[in-house]
Order: sequence, then C-alpha cells, then structure tokens
Amino acid sequence: MNATPATARSMTKAVSIRRPVAEVFAFLADPANWPAWAVVNVKAVEPTDDPDWWLMTTPRGPARLRIRGNAELGILDHDYVEDQASWQVPARVVANGTGAEFVITFFQPPTFTDAFFDEQIALVDTELATLKRILETGA
Repeated sequence: MNATPATARSMTKAVSIRRPVAEVFAFLADPANWPAWAVVNVKAVEPTDDPDWWLMTTPRGPARLRIRGNAELGILDHDYVEDQASWQVPARVVANGTGAEFVITFFQPPTFTDAFFDEQIALVDTELATLKRILETGA
C-alpha cells in the first residue's frame, strides 16, 4: 500500500502591480486589508487572541487565516482553515523593475470537485484585478 499522497491539481495566478515591492508586500501581509481586495472570498476579518491567526467571514462560513510572511524573501504563504477543508497557499511578492509581481498557487483540496475548484479559481482573477486597482490607484 502506497502512503504517498497523489499530486494535487493546482493553478498559479500572477498579477503585475506598478508599486514598489515593499508596499505591495506590506499591504498583502496585513490581513485587515484582505476584505478590500479578496472581494469574492473574504467578507470580513478580525484578529483573534492568537496573534498569528485571524477570523474571516467567507461565503462558505467562518474560517481562519494565518499568514507566514517573510518580507526579505517576499514570502506570503498562508494557511486557510474552515469546517469543510483546510489548505496551504504559497504566495510570493517579487520585484519587477520598479514594480512588483504577486504570484499565488492554489492546490485543489480533496473535498473540492473539479468543477467547484475551477469556479473558485476563475473568481481569483476578479480579486487580483481589484488588488491591482487598489494598489495602483488607491481606489
């Protein structure tokens, strides 16, 4: 019997942002900013008694978020936990000239059907466009 898990289906998305990499990282590293840009998946956030975890209100119900960031390396990996599933999301902010690239990879949780995962991934484009607009125009 093979105990090695199968390779999960994944999707990587990226967006170029005409703002300094440090500013993009700082904005994304603060979970309080997530409802402004993650408009499809995060309706509200609030800190918890544990400074590493935030409580989120999502379309699927309550969830918890922890960002494992490293500004020097541009790492913004985060852990997402809800009643139906939990997963880790690798994310990076890297310099691109005087701007930045935000790159994020999603792995399909075993509890998600292919159709639901595809639907959720398509919605990420809306969130990344919102992030770009906020950081580039302040609106």
